[in-house]
Amino acid sequence: MSTDSQEADDDLRERVTNFLRRNFPQIQMHGGSAAIQHLDRETGEIHIALGGACSGCGISPMTIQAIKSRMTKEIPEITQVHADTGMGGGADGDLGGMGHSDGGMSPSFPGESGDDDGESDEGPQAPF
Repeated sequence: MSTDSQEADDDLRERVTNFLRRNFPQIQMHGGSAAIQHLDRETGEIHIALGGACSGCGISPMTIQAIKSRMTKEIPEITQVHADTGMGGGADGDLGGMGHSDGGMSPSFPGESGDDDGESDEGPQAPF
């Protein structure tokens, strides 16, 4: 890679990092992280990994959609954004493996019995 193309890649990486910090401070404020995994300047594709608290966050699919929508509008060199929370269900903002039988965690709701151990799962009791 020539020095000019390396500098252009570094500049684009810096612009993407600044974009994420500026537009999505809640990622870091809520204990999450966003990292560029791969950037292909020629095709305009970028792969971003959301980690930390993002991995189990119920709104991470919405965050991913917002990143995809805004980044391609604000940074013209980026034409396609791939993002993953690392939950094992696939990339691009799916629900992190929920609904798959791969041994991952799935949501539970009060009154729903996942395992029949005889205990009630009605949620926390009021302190009065």
